[in-house]
Amino acid sequence: MSNKLKDANVSFIIPFLIVVAWFYATTINNMSGAILPKISDVFTAFRNLTQKGQLQQDIIASLIRVVQGYAIASVLGISLGALAGMIPFIRKLILPAATAIRQVPIIAWIPLIILWCGIGELSKVVVIVIAATFPIMINTMSGVSSTSDLLLEVASLYKLGKWETFLKVYLPNALPSILVGLKLGMGASWMAVVAAEMLGASSGIGYRLNDARSMLKSDQVILCIILIGFIGIGTDWLLSKFFKKITPWENNK
Repeated sequence: MSNKLKDANVSFIIPFLIVVAWFYATTINNMSGAILPKISDVFTAFRNLTQKGQLQQDIIASLIRVVQGYAIASVLGISLGALAGMIPFIRKLILPAATAIRQVPIIAWIPLIILWCGIGELSKVVVIVIAATFPIMINTMSGVSSTSDLLLEVASLYKLGKWETFLKVYLPNALPSILVGLKLGMGASWMAVVAAEMLGASSGIGYRLNDARSMLKSDQVILCIILIGFIGIGTDWLLSKFFKKITPWENNK
């Protein structure tokens, strides 16, 4: 228990130093609020937006988009990654194209996706799918392809079918890599939805961030950035807790 408390205390050191530096720069050193607002101003912006219900609506809109895109990306990423990991021909077929596509920053895809899908909800979901699919796919492929030949020989001796071999041999071996890919995919989803909302949306945390920037409301800009960080931490924590439940053997390592 003491080790957990120590770890928790250490994790707060950098955030504490950031808050101290922020307070010193804005309150003691009187830095311009246009550059960096006071902490109290950010709290005021949070209270005002919350009272109007705008902040809750933006967060919910972004969460719905992330859930939709992430779910599709998870299915696509795991399916393609598993096939590529098990079948060398498929790996050679899709890996070069996948590598080329994922080298393009997601923000570069947004204008083209808006041209194809419009500025509605579909375009945001497609951006998230593109951003999240590849981390999941690559990690799944890596985990599946690293399965020991000895295990596959044992599966062949027991005359397991392809589906049974996947469930009983490939999947257990690849599961840690798949879970890492899912966590990376969730992070990519949040970055993608914020970018998409900044360039073409009428709701969402990215829209609120871009609107505050255009209106020179630095307090709302900082507030949105902080909220994006906290929501990202929260989703990562929830995924970690869920993954520990389904992989209890990993907790003892």
